[in-house]
Amino acid sequence: MPRGDKSSYTGKQKRKAEHIEEGYRKRGVSKKEAERRAWATTNKESGGGKKSGSGRGKKGTKAASRKGGRIGGSATAKRKAAGRKGGRKTARKR
Repeated sequence: MPRGDKSSYTGKQKRKAEHIEEGYRKRGVSKKEAERRAWATTNKESGGGKKSGSGRGKKGTKAASRKGGRIGGSATAKRKAAGRKGGRKTARKR
């Protein structure tokens, strides 16, 4: 199996990586970098590709997603109320 082969991943893992990638693309990250980050996040949360067999699964973690959710919006929260109101343009008019 060549490096980067996604055949051992479940459908759920593939969907998850796709959704994460879409989020990065919306934020302006390049296609290649978004894909790399999405699979890195998926691997961290689920422990990589799943192989068949009883008792071979590992419990997943959502630490990476939670971290991103907590950090998101922190730059906006640090700005003064006047700067937050109208978005970027208002914040620049100081």
